[in-house]
Amino acid sequence: MRAMAMVPTYNEALNIESLLREILSQGSDIGAVVVDDNSPDGTAAIVERLRQEDPMVHLVLRKEERGRGTAGIVGFQYAVSQGAEFVIEMDADFSHLPSYIPYFLSQMDDCDLLIGSRLIPGGGERGRHFLRKWITRLANAYIRFVLSLPIRDCTSGYRIFRREVLKNIDLDQMMSKGPAVVEEVLYKAYKRGFRIKEVPYILEERKAGESTFNRKTMLNVLMMMVKIRWKYRNYPPKNSS
Repeated sequence: MRAMAMVPTYNEALNIESLLREILSQGSDIGAVVVDDNSPDGTAAIVERLRQEDPMVHLVLRKEERGRGTAGIVGFQYAVSQGAEFVIEMDADFSHLPSYIPYFLSQMDDCDLLIGSRLIPGGGERGRHFLRKWITRLANAYIRFVLSLPIRDCTSGYRIFRREVLKNIDLDQMMSKGPAVVEEVLYKAYKRGFRIKEVPYILEERKAGESTFNRKTMLNVLMMMVKIRWKYRNYPPKNSS
């Protein structure tokens, strides 16, 4: 397949079937892998039923380990093992609309990592309280400062990677176990010297279900930035010996 969407899930039974059907409708060469952390609401069972119907649907069911960070890494590794040229990272709650996928893929000619950005002209958030929007902006300002990244939306989880990026950032040696993996992957790709581009998109409020992200999680993410900066201070570019 040309592209594979990677979707980590926990209790997304209300969204996952309609999301997968929309992802697959974006092109006959676009598949999806769901990495489910043994959701008690039956998310994995829904994905398994769809997998029986369509070979472009894949399921990785994790019964022992749990967490957004490790689930994302497992999903990246699975998509690369399946030979996908591009790996689309996205959430399961419809905050990342699948309708953007064809446009994002059309923008990959001059980059290795594309970020769906809320914080550049044309981007934004719809249906969210203004305080959450300002928290997003302040968190990104902090992350840009700590990591010295020339990226506006460092926290965006809607991204497309060339397979070469994921094969060259040592996915089996990641520090983050939770949502900070988004920034860790971004920082390692930047330090490796891969071409990164932001493209505007509008983030939608969750369609159904409840988010597991909370204030404690956000503080842990911000604290992780200093550790990430220190750990990868000497991370070599991809063409170094």
